[in-house]
Amino acid sequence: MNKLRTAYLAVTVMLVGFSPLTGWTQNAESNYDYTEAFNPFFYTNNGNEYRSASGMPGPKYWQNAADYNISARLNDQTNEITATVILEYTNNSPDELDFIWLQLDQNMFTQEGRGHLIVPLTKSRYGNARSDFDGGYDIQSVALANNRAAEYLINDTRMQVFLPEPLQPNGGKATLTIDYSYTVPNYGADRTGVLETQNGKIFAIAQWFPRVAVYDDIMGWNTLPYTGPGEFYLEYGDYNVEITAPANHIVVMGGELLNPEEVYTAEQVERLDQARKSDETVIIRSAEEVTQPNSRPKSDGELTWKFKLQNSRDVAWASSPAFIIDGAKINLPSGNTSLALSAYPVESDGGNGWERSTEYTKASIEFYSNMLMEYPYPVAINVAADVGGMEYPAIVFCSYKSKGRGLWGVTDHEFGHIWFPMIVGNNERLHAWMDEGFNTFINDLSTAAFNNGEYHRASGDANRMALALTRPDLEPVMTTPQNMQERNIGALAYYKPGFGLTLLRNEILGPERFDRAFRTYLHRWAYKHPTPDDFFRTIENVAGENLSWFWRGWFKNNWRFDQGIVMVITDASNPNDRGYITIENFEKMPMPVVVDITTESGKVHRVKLPVEIWERNNTWTFKAPTDEKIVTVQLDPDKVYPDHNPDNNRWDITEQ
Repeated sequence: MNKLRTAYLAVTVMLVGFSPLTGWTQNAESNYDYTEAFNPFFYTNNGNEYRSASGMPGPKYWQNAADYNISARLNDQTNEITATVILEYTNNSPDELDFIWLQLDQNMFTQEGRGHLIVPLTKSRYGNARSDFDGGYDIQSVALANNRAAEYLINDTRMQVFLPEPLQPNGGKATLTIDYSYTVPNYGADRTGVLETQNGKIFAIAQWFPRVAVYDDIMGWNTLPYTGPGEFYLEYGDYNVEITAPANHIVVMGGELLNPEEVYTAEQVERLDQARKSDETVIIRSAEEVTQPNSRPKSDGELTWKFKLQNSRDVAWASSPAFIIDGAKINLPSGNTSLALSAYPVESDGGNGWERSTEYTKASIEFYSNMLMEYPYPVAINVAADVGGMEYPAIVFCSYKSKGRGLWGVTDHEFGHIWFPMIVGNNERLHAWMDEGFNTFINDLSTAAFNNGEYHRASGDANRMALALTRPDLEPVMTTPQNMQERNIGALAYYKPGFGLTLLRNEILGPERFDRAFRTYLHRWAYKHPTPDDFFRTIENVAGENLSWFWRGWFKNNWRFDQGIVMVITDASNPNDRGYITIENFEKMPMPVVVDITTESGKVHRVKLPVEIWERNNTWTFKAPTDEKIVTVQLDPDKVYPDHNPDNNRWDITEQ
């Protein structure tokens, strides 16, 4: 502490006679403004009939629905998919709709695609600016229910289909049939692609059919283009899918396989049945069998795989001749079961690698099913691919190179996404933190629980984390991923909101209140479309706490936090004045206070003060709960708060 400042404070104490310092004036060195931090007007909209002020869906909440019937063929020589999708769209909104918007995500990979044109020359997760690959959809036809050709307009990754008559509100239905094809990019923004292995290609297929855009009560049609950083916002519905692939391929899809006897050998069908009953991993197709022709059913050249998935916002699949397949039973709280499957090449097998994938998948889903809500799908499939990590309903793609802690981490993270955003369907294009951050938060809990903490590491020093998470050059968490520097997305979409929820749970609300509120949010918004306000309001209403100061500082703004000790009175002419401690809030973010006070005898007294001390104060003075002489005072002794300047957190009598 600055010596002149120490002297000034000491003089001030004498002048005021060391009352509770009610006459203390705001210090010029502080950036804190309590009227700004605790401004009660955080929400910009009141509750309405669609979204309650309490954070729950309102009595007239609605959302539209989309059911898909898709038949597709994979040409593994040209990497081309040809398909027909029949979209049955239901307009549950109160509005007439003159047109329907669809997303054509593959158009990002054309040479003219906005997503391709904005990829920097430096390395990017989302593409290679120097790539000469020219992909995108080839739309052959778009027809209405009566087989009448539809008028449509394609712009970048969006297609607008005009309706001859308005689609009626409150349940009106429209059917579109689209014939199309596209070439799968080798590296599709780290979400889809083709991996060459020694036993053939692995196709990880996603964003592979025209998907209807969301029409909601917030923005109407959500038509932000797909450019890579922002993920997806999709309607729920039922899927019936047929995939025709070369006969030597095994196809896995996030959904129930309807014809296993037609696409697996008799022995493999028996092994699948064993896996459904086994808590230990069962090999369905071994590494040795991958190169054996009799590990595939006899066929003239192609096999058609039939799947269904209900009440889902998307569907994805993978296909390869190179797959080792293994599986095990997932035990669910209701007594029901699901099936964990892993599909990976021989390159990924062994050395604490993908041979443990099913074990990880099973453990992850069982943990979240007990903590949050029961897993809803008949299978959970982990696919080794040339994708770092990407989630879809009932299926995820993870790097074929991952091993050990890395494979557990990516598997657990991607399957954590089943709850956010596959069950709770937030708008990822706008609010990446609502699924990535929530998922990062629950991943810490599952990792601590897995296999007696095999891969668990302590969360570390929050003071040091604050240096990275509250850097002045960071955008706020509530920034769209398209509007963030790519290097900042990891901090802002994942780690900062994840840490914020941990802080809220462990230090501000406590686990009991937070866990109840968090689960309530999930159950309220399962298979629906929440906004940030719906989350904030639910937590506040269920936990019974006004948290506007926290949302405002940590999520809406990139405020820093710095508490410090400015004065400790160890000696005074009046013994009653001894033991007074003054702390100050130097930055814009307030937080509760935890202080350890050590006395001459070595005894440690812990004092906790609520965040409300900062509602109308920049400084706060309190008396230590001891008559002994104080020798040290330590703010945030457990280093759990994001104080980026811990140098002023300690006072020691030997240093005065």
